Amino acid sequence: MTLEMPGSRCRAGVVPPLPPGGGDNHLSPPPVVRHSERMTERPGARRIRRPWAVIAGSGTAAHHIFELSSGVGLVFQPEFGLRGAGALWGAQIPLWMLVAARGDERWDKLLAVASGTSMAGAVVHFLLWPWRRNRWGFPVLTEAEGLEASRLPAYNAILYIWGAAAALSVLRDISATNKRWALFGLATLPLLRRSAQQTKGGC
Repeated sequence: MTLEMPGSRCRAGVVPPLPPGGGDNHLSPPPVVRHSERMTERPGARRIRRPWAVIAGSGTAAHHIFELSSGVGLVFQPEFGLRGAGALWGAQIPLWMLVAARGDERWDKLLAVASGTSMAGAVVHFLLWPWRRNRWGFPVLTEAEGLEASRLPAYNAILYIWGAAAALSVLRDISATNKRWALFGLATLPLLRRSAQQTKGGC
């Protein structure tokens, strides 16, 4: 005799078929995705390959913008004029930063030269303008580019960040076999100094 209780879908002695994979699949909680895993798998997320080289490029831009906003000529303005120098730096700096951030190792030689040139650009200011040592023993400019005294602290900070980032990019970002290419950039110091001396107010 078969019994059936009201409201029951099962008959006595009859076992309903199980869903594929077992009877408790519908009870299993969804897999937990950790926040760190979501961060690493985020679409479009990219690592900056050479952070110090990117900062060095930003320092170059900050230096040029600071001088231009202060009424001082651009680097290489005597050779190419204001428009030519502006076009040169306006094209070079964004490309430099893009290659530093995304480019593979084949760009290391060129980036090492750029970082060496940045170091030379920062150092040349202390060869052209008077300076003194601050309370920590670091040289700081006391006069430069015809700038007001109130603007010199910011200008000194830009020069130090620019030069330090360029040096760290060679030490940390560039492969060991390509570091020596920074010497070619440093070798531009006499050229930068001559251009600076031809520019009204300095470099």
